[in-house]
Amino acid sequence: MKKWLIPVIAIVVLVIWSISSYNGLVGKEADAKTAWADVESSYQRRNDLIGNLVNTVKGAADFERGTLTDVIEARAKATSVNIDASNLNAAQVAQFQQAQGGLTGALSKLLVSVERYPDLKANQNFLALQSQLEGTENRINVARDRYNEAVNIYDKKKRSFPTVIFANMFSFEDMARFKAEAGAEKPVEVKF
Repeated sequence: MKKWLIPVIAIVVLVIWSISSYNGLVGKEADAKTAWADVESSYQRRNDLIGNLVNTVKGAADFERGTLTDVIEARAKATSVNIDASNLNAAQVAQFQQAQGGLTGALSKLLVSVERYPDLKANQNFLALQSQLEGTENRINVARDRYNEAVNIYDKKKRSFPTVIFANMFSFEDMARFKAEAGAEKPVEVKF
């Protein structure tokens, strides 16, 4: 074997390995960004359903207007928070999560208030929307879990040796995960 062939083979292997590492990081990052888009899509579905739910509840003439106003304002605030998927960081995810948490709280208050209105509880449109909303909340949870899983895979790939060399060289940033809201470990107190 010729002596010059060994360095050439080593360089070719290094180049192929470098390309593979870089492309692997790009793929994992794209998967995490797609998972984030799925989270946003699930929240958008919830926001769309809430509009229909509020309109159905408005039909109950004696329903508490303050509760409806709280839900409408929280929905507007939640939909005004836009996150750039190409630059996900912990502060942006926390801001998004805080706005969505406000909407979750207002919506919970609305659903608890409904218990005092038997006509509304019997309304088929309301029941159907409430059921869809429950399903959507489950979708949101699944989407958040999948997003966290995709970020975990990306982070493990980015931090593993020798890929970490290329991650630092090409400035691949950490991605933020969804975290439980403060106080989420405490049971929810429902008062009638």
